Amino acid sequence: MRADARRNYDLIVEAASEAIARDGAYASLEEIARSAGVGSATLHRHFPTRWSLLQAVFRTCVGNLAARAGDLLTAPDALDALTTWLHEVTAYATTTRGLADSLLNEPTEETDACGSTLVAAGEPLLRRAVDEGSVRPDITMADLMMLANGISLAAQPAGAAKAEQLLALALEGIRGHARRA
Repeated sequence: MRADARRNYDLIVEAASEAIARDGAYASLEEIARSAGVGSATLHRHFPTRWSLLQAVFRTCVGNLAARAGDLLTAPDALDALTTWLHEVTAYATTTRGLADSLLNEPTEETDACGSTLVAAGEPLLRRAVDEGSVRPDITMADLMMLANGISLAAQPAGAAKAEQLLALALEGIRGHARRA
C-alpha cells in the first residue's frame, strides 16, 4: 500500500473506531469519511462494505489489546495485570456498542482468528497468575474471554461503569484461596 493510501486507511479506521464507540456498529459511513478527512469514494475503495470496515476496526483493536497484554507481563503483581487487561477488554467490548456482537453473529475465519489472538495474548497473564497462586488452576483464558464478552454484552445498555462493576464481582470467583483471605 502506498504511503498516502496507508495514511487514509489508518485515518478511516480511527474515525470508524470513534464513531462506533459513540453511535454503535451502524454509525454513518458518510460521517466516518468526513471525520477521517476523506471522500466517500476513498472510504469505499478501502472498505467496499460496512462489514469490511467493522472487521478492520475489530482487527485493529484486537491487535492493540494483544500488545497491551504483552506490556502487562512485566507488571509486578500477576493478578493485577490479568484483571487490568480483562477490564480493558471488557471496556472495549462494552463501548463499541454492538461491534463484537455484530461480528460474532456471523463468525468468519477472521473473527475466529481475532478471538484466538485474544485468548493467546491473555494466556501468559493467566499462567503467571496461576503460578503465583492468585488464580485457581482450573480457570482457562477461553472461559475468561467468554465471561468478559458476556458481561460487556449484558452491560451495554447500562454502560462501561456497570460492566466494570460486574467484571469486578465476577473476578472475585477466579481468585485462589490464599488471595481471598
